[in-house]
Amino acid sequence: MVDQGLSRSSGESAVEMRGTDKEVDELGNVDNYDNTEDTRNMEENAERGEKRTIEAGDDHEAQRSGQEASKEPPPDGGFIAWLQVVCGFFALFNSWGIVNAFGAYQQYYESDMLSSETSSTISWIGSIQGFMVIAATIVFGRIVDAGFTRLVLVSGTLLLTFGLMMTSLGYKFYQILLAQGICVGMGCSCMFVSAVANVSAYFYKKRATALGIVASGSSFGGVIYPIMVRKLIPQVGFPWATRIIAFMVLGTCLLPTFFIFPRFKVKKSGPLLDYASFKDVPLVLFTIGSFFGFTGLYVPIFYIESYASHVGFSQNLTGYMVSILSAGSVFGRLVPNFIADKIGPLNTLMPCTACAGILCFIWIAIDNHGGTIVFAVLYGFFSGTYVSIPPACISMMTKDMSIIGTRLGMCFFFSGLGVLMGTPVAGAIITRQNGDFLGAQIFAGVAVILALVFITASRIAFIGPKFLVKA
Repeated sequence: MVDQGLSRSSGESAVEMRGTDKEVDELGNVDNYDNTEDTRNMEENAERGEKRTIEAGDDHEAQRSGQEASKEPPPDGGFIAWLQVVCGFFALFNSWGIVNAFGAYQQYYESDMLSSETSSTISWIGSIQGFMVIAATIVFGRIVDAGFTRLVLVSGTLLLTFGLMMTSLGYKFYQILLAQGICVGMGCSCMFVSAVANVSAYFYKKRATALGIVASGSSFGGVIYPIMVRKLIPQVGFPWATRIIAFMVLGTCLLPTFFIFPRFKVKKSGPLLDYASFKDVPLVLFTIGSFFGFTGLYVPIFYIESYASHVGFSQNLTGYMVSILSAGSVFGRLVPNFIADKIGPLNTLMPCTACAGILCFIWIAIDNHGGTIVFAVLYGFFSGTYVSIPPACISMMTKDMSIIGTRLGMCFFFSGLGVLMGTPVAGAIITRQNGDFLGAQIFAGVAVILALVFITASRIAFIGPKFLVKA
C-alpha cells in the first residue's frame, strides 16, 4: 500500500515536473521568439544602414569605376570610334577653320571697314580669337572631363553662331573684337577641346592618324571660309556674307553636337588644374615649346595676304593666299600624323618644326609671285602639324586618359599666350618699319626655332637621348 502510494505520488510528481518543464520550455521559446524578433529588427536596420552607405558612396564608386574604365585600352577602331573622327573633323572645320580664315578678314578690315586702324591693332581680333580657342580649353577641358561634353558642344554651336551674327552687325573695332574675337573664339574652343579629347580617348595605336584626320577639318575650313569671304562680300556685302557663313557653321556643327559620344560617361568632380602636371618635366618643357611655336606660327598665316599685296599680287590672287596655305596644311595634317603612328608624335613634330622655322627665314628672300605661292604651300604643310600632333604628344605623356581634357586645357592655355602676343607684336614691327616685313619674318623664325629647342628637350626628358626610339 505504501509502495503503491509512493509510486502514485512519484508519478504525480513526475507529471508535475514534466508540466513544469513544458512550461519552462514554452517560456524559453517565447524568449527565443523575442530574441529572434530583435535580431531580425537589428538585421533590417543594418540592411537599411548598409543601403544608405551604398547610396552615399555611389558617387565615389562611380568615380572609381570611371577611373578604372579610363585605364582600359581604347577600342582603336570600330564604327563608333570612326564616327567620332568624322564628328571631330567638322568640329575643327568650324573652330580652327574659322581662325585660319582670319587672314581674309584681316585684309578686308585693313582695306575697307577698319581702314583707320593699324595692322597691329586689327590683328588683335584674330590673336584674341586664336588665344580664346586655346586658352579657354583650360575651363572647357575640365568640364568635358566632368562628363558634360554634350553641354560644351551645344554651347560651342550657340556661341559660334551668335558671335558671327553679332559680327555681321558690327562696324566699329570694339564691336568686332567682342563678337568675332571673344565670342566666336570661345565657341571655337568648345568645339576644339570636345573633339580632340574625345578622339584621343578612342584611339591609341592609331591616335595620331585619327587626330590628323580630325585636324584636317581645320585646313578644309581654312580653304573654304576665306573663299566664301572673298566671293560673298562683293556680291552681298559684309553683313550678309558673315550671316551666310554663320548659317553654314550652324548646319555643320549639328553633326558633332549630336553624334559625339564620350567614351567616359561618368561625371566626376575635381580641381580645375591637375597640379601633378606642373611636376611633369616633359609636359612642362613641351608646353614652353608650344608657347614659342604658337608665337611665331600664325605670323605668316595672318599676314600672308598682306605680304602678297606688298609684293605686287593682283587683288584677286591675293584673296586666295590663305586658301592656298590652308590647302598645303591639309596634307600637313594627314601625312605627318600617319608617320607619327609609326615613329612617334614627338619624332615627327621636331623635323616639321625645324622646317617651319627655316621656311620663315627663307621667306625673307622671296619677293615674287611663284616663290610666295610655293612658300605658302610648304609652310602650310609643315605648320599644319601644330594643330594635329600636339594633342597626340600630350596624350602620349598622359597615363590616366580620364584627365586628358584637363591636361590638354592646361597645356593649350599657356601655349595660347603665344597666339595672343605673336601676331600683334609682328604687326607692330611691320608698322614701325613702315610696311616692311623683314623684322616680322625674323621674329617668326626665331620663335619657331626656340620651339624646336624646347620640344627636343621635352623628348629627351621623356624618353632619354635615344633618337632611334619611338616617342
